[in-house]
Amino acid sequence: MKRKIINYMSRRNLFKFGATAVGAGLVATKLEIHPFDVPAASAKRTLTPDLAIAELLQGNQRFSTHKMKQPNRGAFRLREIASGQKPFASILGCSDSRVPAEMVFDQGLGDLFVVRVAGNVATPEQIGSLEYGTLVLGTKVIIVLGHERCGAVQAAIENKPVPGKIGSILDRIQPVVIASRNQTGDLLKATTIANIKNQISIVKSSPVITDLIKNGNLKIIGGFYDLDTGIVTQVA
Repeated sequence: MKRKIINYMSRRNLFKFGATAVGAGLVATKLEIHPFDVPAASAKRTLTPDLAIAELLQGNQRFSTHKMKQPNRGAFRLREIASGQKPFASILGCSDSRVPAEMVFDQGLGDLFVVRVAGNVATPEQIGSLEYGTLVLGTKVIIVLGHERCGAVQAAIENKPVPGKIGSILDRIQPVVIASRNQTGDLLKATTIANIKNQISIVKSSPVITDLIKNGNLKIIGGFYDLDTGIVTQVA
């Protein structure tokens, strides 16, 4: 009888130990899914404009070299930002499906305030969105992101009749098309880069954004994305 009691207690303790170990294993597995969740989320809130630019470029380097960390994409981050957002960078980018900002810069949920429109043109609505992202949400950098072989820029260069409201986008690119016609070499690339710089100038016409820049709370730069390599080159 005594031996049976001992065996029973041993089996019972073993079962309890096993259940505890399995439970601990499950917790460890959950934590390992996205190990960069918590540190990245808290650190990015204190970035300066220069550090915000560095964070974007470092993220792009990880993306273009296939060493992505994919930070802030786990369940913890999802819950953390459910009640509010605090992105560190604003992106005025093209709608092109090949240039998703969060992937290109290896960022996650709540990190980027993204405004996308064909040709990355700065309309009043886009500028208003950027004002909200910088003034209200506190982003530290705006990057106007154009890309290689942009269809909107190509259409503006060809200057052929287009249906619907597409022409309203091309009209905003036409000024740099005219200025770039004497360029030698790759006309499409030269015009795309000129368009990026021109849209930066238009965004800077906003008094809200200009004041933030003057006070050192914001920087605005241009980026050119290479579709073949995944590399973003700073152009302005």
